Amino acid sequence: MRSVRRLVPPVVFACLLLAGCKSTSLGTSTPSGSGNPGAGAPGTVGSGRAIAVGAGPQKHYTVQQQPAAGTCHYRYEHGEPLEDPKCTPGAISPAVTQANLKSTICRKGGYTSGVRPSAYVTGKEKKLNAASYDYTGSMSEGEYDHLISLQLGGDPNDYRNLWVEPADPGHKASQGINNKKDPVETKLHTAVCSGRVSLAAAQRAIVIDWTTALSRLHLQ
Repeated sequence: MRSVRRLVPPVVFACLLLAGCKSTSLGTSTPSGSGNPGAGAPGTVGSGRAIAVGAGPQKHYTVQQQPAAGTCHYRYEHGEPLEDPKCTPGAISPAVTQANLKSTICRKGGYTSGVRPSAYVTGKEKKLNAASYDYTGSMSEGEYDHLISLQLGGDPNDYRNLWVEPADPGHKASQGINNKKDPVETKLHTAVCSGRVSLAAAQRAIVIDWTTALSRLHLQ
């Protein structure tokens, strides 16, 4: 607080106090340059925490710093691996809103291929994130997964939206990546594009628990 007082003139500081400024919780603020989400204001999770807004699609992606090694821990629901919400709380793209679905994730011809980071970038991030989660399985069997998928308006390269997802229980080695979360994302995408559920509701459901997302939204 002392350093703030030195930098801010007394009159301005007093005005800030009278205005009742509130601090923003870690992981819920809008990063600089991410733009205004507008009609796509982020949904809320749990007790009302807003989903973070990432920087959105970039012309040139760079390798993002990952959580420190060993600080993230998988959870399991119905035998399925879930992300650590402290390390991977999810992040949405400001470029996708409820108002522009037809020109983004629901447009004919596809959307995800035009915003997906290169394998060069994600390959390096995947190794770093594997260390974050203490993932010891085969790298070819674990998916570097967008928690909120690109087809649901997830941010393409925000570290808060990416994690190494282990193979499903019973998955046979050498079968490559084939997780049960993928068809859930596809069904949610179909529901959003058909107007059955809102974009924010689908994003919120996948962040809370992808294994219950469909039942939570009465889609199964």
